[in-house]
Amino acid sequence: MHKINRPFVISASFFLVLLAAMASPAQTLTTILNFNLRDGADPPAAPIQATDGYLYGTTNGGASTGYGTVFKMSTEGTLTTLYVFCSQPGCADGAEPDAGLVQGVDGNLYGTTLSGGANFEGAVFKITPGGTLTTLYSFCSLACADGYEPEAALVQGADGNFYGTTSEGGAGGQGTVFKITPGGALTTLYSFCSESNCTDGAQPLSGLIEGTDGSFYGTTYSGGANNYGTIYRITPSGALTILHSFNLTDGAYPWAGLVHATNGSFYGTTVDGGQNGTGTVFRITPAGELTTIYSFCSQGGECPDGTLPRAALIQATDGSLYGTTWGGGSNDKGTAFRIDLNGALRTLHRFCSLPNCADGSQIVAGLVQDTDGNLYGTTWSGGAYGAGTIFSLSVRLGPFVETRPTRGMAGKRVEILGTDLTGTTSVTFNGTPATFTVVSPSLITTTIPAGATTGAVQVATPGGTLSSNVPFRVIP
Repeated sequence: MHKINRPFVISASFFLVLLAAMASPAQTLTTILNFNLRDGADPPAAPIQATDGYLYGTTNGGASTGYGTVFKMSTEGTLTTLYVFCSQPGCADGAEPDAGLVQGVDGNLYGTTLSGGANFEGAVFKITPGGTLTTLYSFCSLACADGYEPEAALVQGADGNFYGTTSEGGAGGQGTVFKITPGGALTTLYSFCSESNCTDGAQPLSGLIEGTDGSFYGTTYSGGANNYGTIYRITPSGALTILHSFNLTDGAYPWAGLVHATNGSFYGTTVDGGQNGTGTVFRITPAGELTTIYSFCSQGGECPDGTLPRAALIQATDGSLYGTTWGGGSNDKGTAFRIDLNGALRTLHRFCSLPNCADGSQIVAGLVQDTDGNLYGTTWSGGAYGAGTIFSLSVRLGPFVETRPTRGMAGKRVEILGTDLTGTTSVTFNGTPATFTVVSPSLITTTIPAGATTGAVQVATPGGTLSSNVPFRVIP
C-alpha cells in the first residue's frame, strides 16, 4: 500500500532560538521549548490545555529509555517530565506514544502508545496530572482480533467512554474502531476490510470526533471503492457508513481526522492527490457531499504553500481553519497555514527558515488553540538539538473560555477553562445567569441553569467579558 515512511530525527548543530519572526507582523512564531533527547524527542502531537492551566503532551522517543515520555509544560516553556515509557520490564507500561492526550471528565489524562504493553503491540493508558500511570489495556490480547498499533489519540464520548482506532489488526487485519471504559474494558466496535477489496476502508491512522448527532466520524488512510481512503460515520454501537471514497482527483490517503466546523460541515486533509498530487483540504457535508477547496503546491516553484498535510485542522475563534504541512515551504520542511471555509489559504510560517532549522522542521502534528488566544504546536525534528520543538503562534486572536463538555442538560456540571479567571463576577449561558465557583485562575465550575438555551457561555472577569469558543448546546 502507498504509505509515507515514518519521519526520523535529523541532526542539527547547537543553536538556541527563542523567537522566529514571521514574514508578516500579523503573526509571530515563538519557540518556547527545544527538546534535548534527555527530556524527550520527536513530539507527535500538540500539547493540550488541561484544567490546571498547564499544557500536557507526549514525545515519541528520547529520555532515559528512548521510548518516549508524558510531560507537562507552562505556557512560558518550563517543562516537567511526568513519566518515561518502557520503565517496566518488557515495556509492559507502553512505548512510543504516537499521538497526544485527552483529559477525561475525571481530571486524568488518557492516551495510547504505538508499541509496548503486555504484547508489545500498543496500549491504552491513564495518567494523573501528578504522573501516576496506569496501563488500562494491552492490544493484541485476543490474537490481535482486538487490533494493534493505535496511532491516534482518544476522544471521550458523551457517554463517558473513550473511543479510538487501531491502524492494524482486527478481524479484517486492517485496523479497528474500539470503545474503552475509563476502567479499561475494551470493546471492538468495527474491524475494517470486512468487505471484499476493503471497500469499507482500511488502516485508520487518525482518531475520531463526535458529531452533534451522537455518531463518530473519521477517515481511513486506504481502502474504499478506489483504495485511496475513505471518510466514514460510525454509531456508538458500531454501525458503519462510508460517506466518501477518495478517487485521487479529489484527494487521496487521508492521514488525519476531521474537524466539525460551525457551518455544520466537516473539514479535513489528504496527503496525496488533488490538482498537483501533493495533498488537499476538503469539505464534506454530513450527507457525504465532498468538495476539494484547496490543492497544495498551487503557488508553483518549490511549493511555498506546503505539501503533504498529514495533521488534522482546527477551527479557531476567528472562524478560520488552521493547519500544518509536513513538506513544502522553506527547504521542504513544512508550513503552518490559515484557510477560510471556502478555500482561501495563507501561509503563516515556513519552518526551517532559520539556520540549522532552529525554528523546527517537519510537522506531523496539528495545532491547538489555548484560551489565551494563541496557537500551540510541535515540530518532529529541528530546534536547538534536532529533537523537535514546542512553539506558540500568535495570530492576534483574543482570549476566550472553553467549556467541558460543550453540551448538556440543565443541572449538569460544566467546567470552564480560561486564563486569568480570578475575580470573575458572573457566568451566563446564552444570557441566563448561572451559579459558579472560581477554582483557580484557569478553572471555573458551574452547572447549566434552568431555562438556559443554546448559545455562547460568557464569563465576566476584571479584564473583560470572555465568550466560549463554540456555542454551548443545551439538550432539552
